[in-house]
Amino acid sequence: MALTVTRRTLLYAATAALVPAMERADPPKQILIIRHAEKTGLKDDIHLNTRGYERAEALARLFPVKFDIPKFLFATRQTVKSDRPVETLTPLAKALGLKIDARFDVDEYAALANAVLSGAPYSGKTVLVCWHHGRIPALAAALGVKDPPSPWPDRQFDRVWQIRYVDGAAAFADLPQRLLAGDS
Repeated sequence: MALTVTRRTLLYAATAALVPAMERADPPKQILIIRHAEKTGLKDDIHLNTRGYERAEALARLFPVKFDIPKFLFATRQTVKSDRPVETLTPLAKALGLKIDARFDVDEYAALANAVLSGAPYSGKTVLVCWHHGRIPALAAALGVKDPPSPWPDRQFDRVWQIRYVDGAAAFADLPQRLLAGDS
């Protein structure tokens, strides 16, 4: 009998491995996940487009109006294929005086989840994560969200996935940014 391993199987295996960590440590107050801002769509272009840079500059307006001010910022590691998550968070990092932690590759979402759910220094704090849309549902699942929406729509750049931890369980909300004209 052949063993079949699917992405979903790996996703739930990674999530199951996190449960003990969630039980041991005090989780963050909330984790906010956003997709990087708009991209050019040109082949081999690793940067944001004009609207993407506008969104990146506007992100600071989310805090503290809609969400608590983040104390930690995470973005996927820069690669030869994309610098967009770091570019998206750079204006916010400067405005808040924070560094962007970009040590995790796009497929290392389970490692990121383990780190953020490990307790101090993240316990009781707001954490903002900027990731690539293809891995955001898996990241949310690794953070304890049961059945996150999947896939993240290809043309959607204006949402915030909010994860709060209530009695050890992840409570999920998909919220609008409403930062630029035409946002949902």
